[in-house]
Amino acid sequence: MSDVEPLRLGLLGAARITELAVIKPATITGTRLVAVAARDPARAAAFATAHGVERVHSSYLDVINDPEVEAVYNPLANSLHAPWNKVALAAGKHVFTEKPSASNAAEAEDVAAVAGRTDRQFFEGFHYLWHPLVARLHAILTSGELGELRHVETVMDMPAPSDSDPRWSLELSGGALMDLGCYSLHSMRMLAPFVGGEPALVGARGGERAGHPRVDEWLTAELEFPNGVTGTAGCNMASDHHQMSHRLIGTAGEAVITDFVNPHNDDRLIVTTTKGTRTERLGTRSSYTYQLEAFTTAVRTGVPARTDATDAVRTMRLIDQCYEAVGLQPRPTHRDPGSDQT
Repeated sequence: MSDVEPLRLGLLGAARITELAVIKPATITGTRLVAVAARDPARAAAFATAHGVERVHSSYLDVINDPEVEAVYNPLANSLHAPWNKVALAAGKHVFTEKPSASNAAEAEDVAAVAGRTDRQFFEGFHYLWHPLVARLHAILTSGELGELRHVETVMDMPAPSDSDPRWSLELSGGALMDLGCYSLHSMRMLAPFVGGEPALVGARGGERAGHPRVDEWLTAELEFPNGVTGTAGCNMASDHHQMSHRLIGTAGEAVITDFVNPHNDDRLIVTTTKGTRTERLGTRSSYTYQLEAFTTAVRTGVPARTDATDAVRTMRLIDQCYEAVGLQPRPTHRDPGSDQT
């Protein structure tokens, strides 16, 4: 992408994911980190110094209104995704938001409506999608090597973060489905072109985190595609192991990406048929680097990426349906921030 004008990016907050999702990829893509703000000014200043951000602002709104910032990266708490995404879009900025893009489908629809009134790009950070592993998996499916697809299984399990972690907060739109399961559901949805369309929720089961009413510790959704293929999308944020796999099972074999959200650590795609088992490796270049390139391409060409506002609405509708199916209800809607920075 050396012939593409570097993206000029503003950062909302100094979240931990920013280093992996933006800072490191920016050194490869040439992206300019123009500005940052955080609730703690000292933290923002330290972050800027450590990572080469050009300047520090006193508020998120100042970052958005910085004339040199053409796109905004939003890694704030889930509850702050939709409110600040709308503010940035309304200010004429392109938006790169962490997943999930909103607290619920109604918020996602509001964001999509704002995006639809602008010529700005909206991009949700499902980074796994941009790594060559996913394209290769889909190519194997299309080739017929697995026979007729019968079932898809995505597992997103991890040991529990501390009980004070914001991912366990209902007010911040936390829960296993919001943090992990959104990947499981999204990976299912990305199979739509090969299985006759979007998956429908058949049923779901899940369990609350002790001491955190309405916050899911684990959730498993059963899905069905229009052509009869079934899917199981699981997540567990208090597991005794780490597993983040995406598996396709056909009448003649199966294929699995062993760690589809961390290909920089494990880039294996294992294919098993009657002819035996082989392992393909698609490279440990970070999916986050591919993602930042995809966002930059969308901004520079004006062609929406696959993870645009319409896609975000479909994912959030499915998330809401899962919560309703297990009796936990969608995450609450949050007010727009106005000129506040929190």
